[in-house]
Amino acid sequence: MTDHRGAPPAGVSAGAAASAPPMTEPCARLAPAGGVPGAGAAAPDLDVFLTGQVFMDMIFTGLPGLPPPGTELVTDGLGSAPGGIANIAVAMSRLGLRTGLAAPFGDDMFGTYLWRTLAEQESVGLEWSRRIPGWSTPVTVSLAYASDRSMVTYTRPPPVPADELVAPPSGPDGATAPPRSATCFVDIDRPVPGWALDMRAAGSLVFADLGWDPTETWSTDVLDRLADVDVFLPNTVEAMAYTRTATPEDALAALAERVPVVVVKRGERGAIAIDSTTGERAEAAALPVRALDPTGAGDVFAAGFVFGTLADWPLDQRLHFANLCAGLSVRHYSGSLGAPCWGEVASFGESGEVPPEVLERYAFVVPYIPETELESGPDSVARAEPTLR
Repeated sequence: MTDHRGAPPAGVSAGAAASAPPMTEPCARLAPAGGVPGAGAAAPDLDVFLTGQVFMDMIFTGLPGLPPPGTELVTDGLGSAPGGIANIAVAMSRLGLRTGLAAPFGDDMFGTYLWRTLAEQESVGLEWSRRIPGWSTPVTVSLAYASDRSMVTYTRPPPVPADELVAPPSGPDGATAPPRSATCFVDIDRPVPGWALDMRAAGSLVFADLGWDPTETWSTDVLDRLADVDVFLPNTVEAMAYTRTATPEDALAALAERVPVVVVKRGERGAIAIDSTTGERAEAAALPVRALDPTGAGDVFAAGFVFGTLADWPLDQRLHFANLCAGLSVRHYSGSLGAPCWGEVASFGESGEVPPEVLERYAFVVPYIPETELESGPDSVARAEPTLR
């Protein structure tokens, strides 16, 4: 795999970076999976490019519940991991996709940890990212208890928004021109950024997701933005709310009139999709595993669907692989670092967690597993660490 790791953090010399303790590779050599375009002089530089904000996630687990006022709970379960847009960037890179990210990073301890984890451990390209002097890294503390969780987030707006880090050559000072990438990923809770429109005009496929609308007005402006999108991946609540429909199936049909490929994620009920470019319709059940933490599962699903799209799989196979990746991720407490890599995919069939008739649905994946991952196994996967090292 071509090395797309970012430059050393601002204020750190190349010599200092070289003498720092090395980060472990979580997925053997992160070889690109077979069958995904990526070779040849005309090939794009990246498989996927995205922008957004990275959070420092601190995840407390093993709690009996929330602490009542004036009390303290003690637990031995704590994970630290990159969050926010890093959830999907890590999930993409762990599948061997050449991933580039434009994001602002604080110049504090958390910012250094996030930069090194993404660039050195997860092989996410950060050439388009920037360290912001004096800006504090956003932090989210997640309290996981029973089958629920509560979160507290600290954040200040970055002096340079992520979308402004990428611009055409005539754009703002300090901005970097968008790369040649097979796909890009955007959040359409705001207008599609100019860099994504430029990339789409140059041949990139635009994948889009969105988050919960805190106002619960579900503005139809969001649907109008789908005119600039190729693949839309909402969940059931979002899809029905924006289309004013009563069932996921009706929402899917309504969205398919606006965007070429639509997937509605239904959580434990799996996913349904329509590819209007081919006339395909598909439904795939969720992977029947015990879920410990759903954090980032939707992002991992999206990464699997992007991979399947680049591999030119039929819609049914794209859905099944996305469900497989998401199902493997929810078995771990770790947010972004719960994303599977090919070693975990390869060994899942030997785990005995699901019956053989279920595994047969995923037989099409086997030819795409790199031999390096068949040898390494799941034990090489990096999970969330309890402390910052």
